[in-house]
Amino acid sequence: MIKKLGFLVIIVVAIAGFFTMGLNQYLSLEGAKQLQLDLAVWRLEKPLILAVILFSSYVLIAALSLPGAAVMTLLLGGVFGLGWGLLIASFASSLGATLAFLITRFILKESVQRRFGDRLKAINDGVRREGGFYLFSLRLVPVFPFFLINMLMALTPIKLRQFYWVSQLGMLPGTLVYVNAGSQLSELTSLSGILSPSLLFSFVLLGVFPLIAKKALAWLSVKKANAKWSRPKQFDRNLIVIGGGAAGLVSAYIAAAVKAKVTLIEAHKMGGDCLNYGCVPSKALIKTAKLAAQQRHGERYGLGPSESVIDFRRIMARIKDVIARIEPHDSVERYTELGVEVLQGYARLVDPWTVEIKLNSGGVQRLTSRAIVIAAGAEPAVPPLPGLDEVGYLTSDTLWESLAENESPPRRLLVLGGGPIGCELAQCFARLGSEVTQLEMLPRIMVRDDEDVAAAVAKSLSDDGVKVMTSTRAIRCEQDGEQKRIIVCGSDGVERTIEFDTLLCAVGRKPRTKGYGLEDLGIETSALKGNEYLETSFPHILLAGDVVGPYQFTHVAAHQAWYAAVNGLFGGFKKFKVDYRLIPRVTYVDPEVASVGLSEIEADEKNVSYEVTRYGIDDLDRAICDSQAEGFIKVLTEPGKDRILGVTIVGAQAGELLAEYVLAMKHGIGLKKILGTIHSYPSMSEANKYVAGEWQKAHTPQWALAWLVKFHAWRRG
Repeated sequence: MIKKLGFLVIIVVAIAGFFTMGLNQYLSLEGAKQLQLDLAVWRLEKPLILAVILFSSYVLIAALSLPGAAVMTLLLGGVFGLGWGLLIASFASSLGATLAFLITRFILKESVQRRFGDRLKAINDGVRREGGFYLFSLRLVPVFPFFLINMLMALTPIKLRQFYWVSQLGMLPGTLVYVNAGSQLSELTSLSGILSPSLLFSFVLLGVFPLIAKKALAWLSVKKANAKWSRPKQFDRNLIVIGGGAAGLVSAYIAAAVKAKVTLIEAHKMGGDCLNYGCVPSKALIKTAKLAAQQRHGERYGLGPSESVIDFRRIMARIKDVIARIEPHDSVERYTELGVEVLQGYARLVDPWTVEIKLNSGGVQRLTSRAIVIAAGAEPAVPPLPGLDEVGYLTSDTLWESLAENESPPRRLLVLGGGPIGCELAQCFARLGSEVTQLEMLPRIMVRDDEDVAAAVAKSLSDDGVKVMTSTRAIRCEQDGEQKRIIVCGSDGVERTIEFDTLLCAVGRKPRTKGYGLEDLGIETSALKGNEYLETSFPHILLAGDVVGPYQFTHVAAHQAWYAAVNGLFGGFKKFKVDYRLIPRVTYVDPEVASVGLSEIEADEKNVSYEVTRYGIDDLDRAICDSQAEGFIKVLTEPGKDRILGVTIVGAQAGELLAEYVLAMKHGIGLKKILGTIHSYPSMSEANKYVAGEWQKAHTPQWALAWLVKFHAWRRG
């Protein structure tokens, strides 16, 4: 910081000295004319020395962002003529602009990005992708002050080399015009005469040209990709959606709502993973397991402890009933009534517009569509662990049917994975009586969350009897008769053996990309990605949900579905970039973990400055009444301001408490307004008000309080 201040002082002194010595008089048109005459002798006798002096002066003027670069360009044209004047001015202006770029980057970039990094994310990402296009377009239009462009681009992630050569090329046409005008310097009466309206219009066209070229290249790219295929003259459908999970259902719903002709194709169960294997069954199991834990700890509520009678078959039957009650929301019948044609079968693209469906009822049907949404979802990832197939394993998808007829939960359950799914299921089965061991190869579980959050979850799991083993790598599985075991290696390098009856693999999920014909179209499926509009290399083939990520949540799949459907149906007229700025995340362990916006880890990684305000839920009246007085709320704000950057909640009903912060962040509501909002008493939501109170207390000026003490003393007489 001291170096930056010192450097800034030197620059200010240099600029002040420039004006104090009256050198600015030479950077007017009249001054340039007089200087041209004064330098005529030098031009004849010492041209090289004069060129070096004027080159250096130009670089210094541009580097310090002084007014007069345009006059210097004229002067070079007047002194050296078009050829040499253009050469000197072109390199001097580019070098000076680059120095101004470096000066601004050194002094300001770090602090600006640290303070406004979250707001500048979209700009930063755009510059990383297409910074050269943006800069080239701006350089071609002299209407934009070049010194301002230097400073603004310095605050972005554009690379120095790219900035220099794009500036060199982009400023060349404007430099040519000014040098050419300078070759008749003595005849010029005003600077405004150089850039006539017609010439300015030409520059504007030049500036727009790269954007037009970009669009043309994109059109040619699509045309080239489509060249090997025969595009139908007419289409059977406006939209075909492949996959009947959250993303597919919402995409089809939106298309039907705007009266498009839409077909939804699902090979297995409507509702996808969330209804049948994920969100719904797991939350039903979590509720039962929580009730069992509360009964076991009845003394917390003034009751005697009582051990629940675990009838696992009935528990699984209840989960099946819960699914059945929600199922009509996602059923074929409901969507047919909404105007969606639902086909049950396996879909495959045979060309960019044609989908072939092998119907479950038999037969094959082909449909063409103007747009197609791939919403195929994801499936559990299984590590290449030697012996895993021999001992057998369950995943979050298969455990519901595999264990449905069991009279009791697994006696010894081994859970591979310390992420949200692994933690939720490990805690559930421990509360239902299983002896649970959880393995995580990283130093801690919940590695994407802050350390204090991970520590709180680890303690909760441990309190429920889960043996959490971190920094532990699985090496192989073995089976000897009925006895199953896994060999693991800890951070100490020592191998250990863990015996188990059932192994649950919960190490993450991977997109379903195979079998849809995408490879035959040339779409890369090993890391399937869409652009900011969720488009593939074929703009009319879009992606939504877990198949594309980057967040594998049902609510994100539904969020993406709107963009996929609207861009698919109306992309030829207007496209919308998908917005990932505010994604709420909830892990349904007990107590719950909920977050939105930046965590401390993310803020540090992105160099975003922040303050942390905490409130302990153990002090909340309602939490004490409910014997759930544990956890905390942590809010990240801009330094000195109440603008919310991120929130993390650990505690009962954390997912519900988070909604107030999501709303506040979306609409720019700060902690002061949350503090001024009435919250019912006693309620868990009061915690949101109290954390805002903690922020206010920390930011109340002490000098004002000291004066208030004197004021009230004076009022008492």
